[in-house]
Amino acid sequence: MDESRKSYEHFSAFERSILTGSVLDIGAGRDPVVSHAVGFDQEQGDANTITTHVHQLFDCVYSSHCLEHMQDPSKALANWWQLVKPDGYLFFIVPDEDLYEQGVFPSRFNGDHKFTFTLAKKRSWSPVSVNVWDLARSLPHSEIVSLALNDIGYDHRLQKHGQVRSSQIPRFILRQFASLKKRGWDLLPRACQFYLEKACLIDQTRDGGLAQIEVILRKNSR
Repeated sequence: MDESRKSYEHFSAFERSILTGSVLDIGAGRDPVVSHAVGFDQEQGDANTITTHVHQLFDCVYSSHCLEHMQDPSKALANWWQLVKPDGYLFFIVPDEDLYEQGVFPSRFNGDHKFTFTLAKKRSWSPVSVNVWDLARSLPHSEIVSLALNDIGYDHRLQKHGQVRSSQIPRFILRQFASLKKRGWDLLPRACQFYLEKACLIDQTRDGGLAQIEVILRKNSR
């Protein structure tokens, strides 16, 4: 499922309001957060050094699940921040390392993730963990408007931590029933699905769950 579209369904009225002006969507792909957003992806250049490709300012610079792919999140975010107008907003979303990676790096669900992210904890199991609170505070003239963990649709009973061995049989059964479900045949009782999932390593975001940190920063004009 497209991440921005999935997240937008749960945005507050305020979150939607800051996306009504001019918007730059970094890493938009085929899923821009709003239809009028200017999309920036690999076809347009390198988001690590976006200021060499984009030379205008925006009311809101938005990015969903892109920062974890950058070579240096701090430097990349500093470049993104330069494209925000005074009194404008930077709105970015990253996966939470405990809900998504679940104690394993490199990520078993996305091998291109170069960093993991935590909201504000002092110690992390990850060798490449980025504290989002510190990251947000590092930007000049920034005001943290919102910094929150979004786990809507995430079943914490299925969460695991660290390397876990699981049988291939439950995973095979789940794949077969998932294929049938896409064709309109929902034949697996929810209770059976739950116990099969308990035996597997699950990326719940593939089924619509959210496992992410959402940050909104405002650029003070003074």
